[in-house]
Amino acid sequence: MTPFLYVFSLLSLLSSGAIFGFFYAWVCSTMWGLDAADPALAIGAMQAMNASVRNAVFAPAFFGTPFVLIATAMLAWLSRLKAASVIFAIAGLLFLSGGMILTMTVNVPMNEALAAVAIPQDAAEARRIWESYSGPWQFWNMVRTIVSGVTLALTGIAIFILHPRAA
Repeated sequence: MTPFLYVFSLLSLLSSGAIFGFFYAWVCSTMWGLDAADPALAIGAMQAMNASVRNAVFAPAFFGTPFVLIATAMLAWLSRLKAASVIFAIAGLLFLSGGMILTMTVNVPMNEALAAVAIPQDAAEARRIWESYSGPWQFWNMVRTIVSGVTLALTGIAIFILHPRAA
């Protein structure tokens, strides 16, 4: 096994874990906290979080994960570790479709629509806006959380089978 494969395997694990953790945190704390807050406050907070997430810390885990996994798959293939290669490739394609593309086609447009909303002074209107946003957004976030969790698990399995066992 080449040193590059070791490095890329580690990068695959770290990026898969980082993006799973990011999505998971939204599931188990952030959105529940916003749902418990005043809806006008929740709208403003979500607008601020969505604006701040486009940064150099988030970008490598989100945009890099599928490509690191696919590069790792290619390195494993070249090392004649076909089973691991296939699993890394499946993980990369899974996150590409169910994580990145899902986010870009569903969550980001929802975030952009919310960003265009002026926070209403009327509490009932703020509640209506927040409730129409939060439920669907959380559903799709749960989907991408599950996908990224499966991606992480597949990455771990691929790394595990990279190492032949002594007889």
